[in-house]
Amino acid sequence: MLGAMFRADTLIPASLNPQGDGHYFIDRDGKAFRHILNFLRLGRLDLPRGYGETALLKAEADFYQIRPLLDALRELEASRGTPTPRAALLHADVDVNPRLVHFSARRGPHHYELSSVQVDTFRANLFCTDPECLGAMRSRFGVASGDRAEGGPHFRLEWASRPRELPEVEYERLGLQPLWTGGPEDRREVANAPTFLEEVLRVALEHGFRLDSVFPDPEDLLNSRSLRFVRH
Repeated sequence: MLGAMFRADTLIPASLNPQGDGHYFIDRDGKAFRHILNFLRLGRLDLPRGYGETALLKAEADFYQIRPLLDALRELEASRGTPTPRAALLHADVDVNPRLVHFSARRGPHHYELSSVQVDTFRANLFCTDPECLGAMRSRFGVASGDRAEGGPHFRLEWASRPRELPEVEYERLGLQPLWTGGPEDRREVANAPTFLEEVLRVALEHGFRLDSVFPDPEDLLNSRSLRFVRH
């Protein structure tokens, strides 16, 4: 499949990036593609320790029809003794608390002016009965076990993005901190609740969960306050 995308006589052409920079665009998972390229370069499967997205990588290998990679993933699962996913529950809640912050802004050598800005503080609570999925959540948000998180099935986070108008020194004085997701190559800030829930949804689906309920509006997934997932 990957080779067919770049043949002149193909019926499945790869698309040029609409930005016109000469790059090709393939509408598939970019993080998994890194491991696919490494397999094609090295001829062997070389995954990071504790890699928990083998199901996603297997789906991508199946899409590209890379049989040797599919065989390597099956051997990896067999060596791990991968069990059939057990029934589990995942619940994610997120709330926002807007607050008006007052601070002195320097407008000149001896001129200070009182300014105000709204800072949105987000609080999220995750409950998951699958330890592997919970560990993947911590990894996705760059949080080590015990750091800004509780033990057991609970996982809590609090963060606030720094508004552009708020000086960094004032942001730190308030004891606020941002939240990031992804790795060094695709790191991005979790600036709002929809971004947080989007990442939760990705991890949940990668671990075999299905969406069970959305609150308050089932038709507005990413602007919700609560998501519930189940795995039978």
